Amino acid sequence: MRSEEIRESFLQYFRQRGHRIVESSPLIPQDDPTLLFANAGMNQFKGILLGKEERVFKRAASCQKCLRASGKHNDLEEVGGDGFHHTFFEMLGNWSFGDYYKEEAIGYAWDYSTRILGLPPQRLWVSVYQDDEESYRIWREVIDIPEERIARLGKKENFWMMGELGPCGPCSEIYYDFKPETGEGFNPDSGRFSEIWNLVFIQFSREESGKLSPLPFKSVDTGMGLERVAAVTQGVGSNYETDLFHPLMDWLREISPDGDLYSQRVISDHIRALSFSIAEGVILSNEGRGYVIRRILRRAARYGRLLGLREPFLYKLSSPVVDLMGGVYSELVAKREHIALVIKAEEERFGETLDLGMELFSRVAQRVKGQGGKMVSGQDAFKLYDTYGFPLDLIQVMAKDEGLEVDLEGFSSLMEAQRDKARKAAKFGLGMQVSLGKIPTTKFLGYNTLQAEGKIVWLKRDGESLELALDRTPFYAEQGGQVGDRGEISAPGLKIRVDNTIRRDEATIHLGRLVVGQPREGMEVIAQVDESRRKGMERSHTATHLLQAALRRVLGEHIHQSGSLVEPDRLRFDFTHFKGLNPEEIQAVESLINEKIREDLKVDTYLSPLQEAKAQGAIALFGEKYGEKVRVVRIGDLSLELCGGTHLQSTARIGYFRLDKEEGIAAGVRRIEARVGEKACRLAMEEGELLGRLSQLLKSEPADLEERIRRLLQERAALEKEAQRLRCLSYCQLVEGMVKRATVMNGIKVVREKVEVGSREELLQMGDALRGELGSGVGLLGTVLGDKPALLLLVTRDLVSERGFKAGELIGKVATLMGGRGGGSPHLAQAGGGDVKKLDEVLEGLPSILEGYL
Repeated sequence: MRSEEIRESFLQYFRQRGHRIVESSPLIPQDDPTLLFANAGMNQFKGILLGKEERVFKRAASCQKCLRASGKHNDLEEVGGDGFHHTFFEMLGNWSFGDYYKEEAIGYAWDYSTRILGLPPQRLWVSVYQDDEESYRIWREVIDIPEERIARLGKKENFWMMGELGPCGPCSEIYYDFKPETGEGFNPDSGRFSEIWNLVFIQFSREESGKLSPLPFKSVDTGMGLERVAAVTQGVGSNYETDLFHPLMDWLREISPDGDLYSQRVISDHIRALSFSIAEGVILSNEGRGYVIRRILRRAARYGRLLGLREPFLYKLSSPVVDLMGGVYSELVAKREHIALVIKAEEERFGETLDLGMELFSRVAQRVKGQGGKMVSGQDAFKLYDTYGFPLDLIQVMAKDEGLEVDLEGFSSLMEAQRDKARKAAKFGLGMQVSLGKIPTTKFLGYNTLQAEGKIVWLKRDGESLELALDRTPFYAEQGGQVGDRGEISAPGLKIRVDNTIRRDEATIHLGRLVVGQPREGMEVIAQVDESRRKGMERSHTATHLLQAALRRVLGEHIHQSGSLVEPDRLRFDFTHFKGLNPEEIQAVESLINEKIREDLKVDTYLSPLQEAKAQGAIALFGEKYGEKVRVVRIGDLSLELCGGTHLQSTARIGYFRLDKEEGIAAGVRRIEARVGEKACRLAMEEGELLGRLSQLLKSEPADLEERIRRLLQERAALEKEAQRLRCLSYCQLVEGMVKRATVMNGIKVVREKVEVGSREELLQMGDALRGELGSGVGLLGTVLGDKPALLLLVTRDLVSERGFKAGELIGKVATLMGGRGGGSPHLAQAGGGDVKKLDEVLEGLPSILEGYL
């Protein structure tokens, strides 16, 4: 079966058995700070398993995008070796939340595997947790698996835990036997078996004491890797031989026909991880998920060097990924150009880093051999791995070429320390670990009113500071880039100033300070939003939608939001684009937005089924968690977006839009800052007044100011050029006197002078003049710039080539006389720092230093 047939047949099988088919959540998890990337199908159902979300359905199935390259689940180093591990992969899964349990889950897995996929039953082995007698009985008596093909495994292999604490339970796995003819027993690490399906039975919660307590309801969580199942059904020996990788492997074989298979596998895996993560807005950086993706890219680029690919090539391979998987994951198609541009920019940047890493290894190798050693230390190897992205096996290859070995034990120790740190960072917070309770859900009324009656349902107090939740509120909680509302909560004898509003799960939390009274849970109150501030945010938010639409119309449909901040009267908008906007593009965007403001377009908001809204062309934002029903914001025929924020009723109420700044913030990501409403008008007025003042000052009409300023700049440049010519003449006169006063040592002229200059540039110009006048000799000029001493030392070329003089070496010795530091080339060197009072002493000390060269 082809991969698309497996994917569809799996979802259809469970759809027919009452499961809700849930769309894959983004690779970047929403509302889960414990994960850098989605690494399993259950991630988006974590809230249900923890009791933090209501179960709107009891059965679900999905095909989830996953990435395992960090934290507890990290398959990065396994990629390319056995043919079955990946960084990016697709996980097919089905779930039961308090509905069916072990017997039905095992029955579904066996039926689908043998009847739908057509896998021979005699090639399937299963494992169960050693203490799980119920699962063993089902496999043995209900499914009729022979006893010798059921393996009992321990806690490490077959007991699943969400975290150190919290939901957990035994699991059962299905393995495919590639070589049953060997007749050997079960060994999952032999390479003969491939785990294709894992069935997890979640029934306990592990407490801090270590005790396993039964959960309120039992759940089923299963996962089946699409790539592995494709390899089994297509009768091939590794995932890289399936239709999911054919185009990528063929592309690599074409450009590197003699390249090694391992490198080709690594690259074809890594380009999928890169394409999907960048499509979802990951910005390559030196921390967090950006660092993980940067390391993956650099690892792939380094393996490209082994294939003889020295120029950027990965960005070209991203296009076959889009062609291969864009039909299922439309975000790849929308971001095709952006993906390629980001990868190319990073490849070009890494080319320089790679050369630095190679130079570092060369120095390490020479040092080791120079000391008579045979071993590259674990610390040096780990620095190459962690800083420069060199995989361990490549470090070993480089070491072997130099006749050296690598301290694998020391490297492993440092690697384990890093993994331990990542595991600790990946542990769930206490709220995720032990608490199955939650703050009551808040009903939001703020779309239609700014004042409402409500009841305090949760309260936390620390002195005068308060956190409280109401059952109903008009306060908008910070999300989607829009900052939270401020205002007041009151009752007879009670007044609370609300300074911010945030979300926690399904509750709205009001953060503020107690002004008067004593609040308590159950108290009826009146919540009043600061109207002026809310209206300002609505102006900015509606303007943000106009901005994205204008950018897409002016620059192209590849524009997508990658971040935003909506505040009263100002906004910030980050978007995907590969180069800075020129003045004409900026003016076109600003003009279009103000044109739509003047047209007074109606802003419509309505609820719609998610898939229906997407079919209409509504723009969704990665990182936002959407339910079955979504809120759609339509602005005339210009903009259609999914958005839960608050908006104006028409564009005219924005007033005026003014773009302040446009800049790059990362590879392929730009940022615009703008003002709206009164602040934008005030800025325009201030700029108009400034133009008026400049016109009076320069005695020119506003329309002629640009030309007038251009002429003034040209005149200034000419004057500066003339001033420089005159300074050179002055320097020539000065250095003539310096050369006449020069000391002669063994036929060499030595100039030592304290001079007055206005800048380091003038000091260099004086040095050039001295070199021309000196002919053959050494010159040392000293000055004070600000309150710091500065030295310039020059050596004529004949003394460098014939006598071995080195200005960089000399300046170091000279500078130490005043406690400073310096360096430079053999012909010219500079120094600074130290005690300015010793400047004369330094100049006097030059001859004694020169004696060592004479």
